[in-house]
Amino acid sequence: MRRSRVTTVSLLAALALGACTNAKDVLEPSAITPPASSAQSSAAPQGTSTTAISPTTTAPAPSTATATTASAKPATPAQTAALAKTRLQVAPIVGASVDAAAPLTAELQARAKQRGLTLVGSTDQTATHVLKGYFSTMSEGKDTTVIYVWDIYDPSGNRLHRINGQQKAPAAGSGEGWPTVAPATMQAIADQTIDQFAAWLGSGAG
Repeated sequence: MRRSRVTTVSLLAALALGACTNAKDVLEPSAITPPASSAQSSAAPQGTSTTAISPTTTAPAPSTATATTASAKPATPAQTAALAKTRLQVAPIVGASVDAAAPLTAELQARAKQRGLTLVGSTDQTATHVLKGYFSTMSEGKDTTVIYVWDIYDPSGNRLHRINGQQKAPAAGSGEGWPTVAPATMQAIADQTIDQFAAWLGSGAG
């Protein structure tokens, strides 16, 4: 019964995020918060929920004991060509705590470099794409799931593509929400994000 309820809640949360059409929809509590009787949504306190990410950001490296970074698949010729001319600007992340965002930031930079993708700072006027991320957690008992949405925009503010998903977080602390999310979970999300971005560019849609 418990497994069925967790599955239902996860599906409902994923569907709600997928139905969003802009940043306002993503941040609407009713769109990402599951029923109170079965799960709780945890977000960072105001003032720590937004973390800037740029190539010049210095983020602490995650512990090697918890890092489980997957190797990137070889890029196709189309992906290599598209990535070489792409300059990606990552906007401040919404919803994740500073501690959770640090390993995400570091891994986004590492994976982008591995893929041959250039990340540029927030004031760089040469960006070809802007990546905006929205995060939330959903807790059920001792289990925590990180739900994420990335919107990709052109420099004029037109949304071009959306990447979304969820990642179950092995418990790394007590309580609920972000304190229980291990660095390896955020690293995995960063890897998936850059890989999906590369695949989208290589398809010719970007």
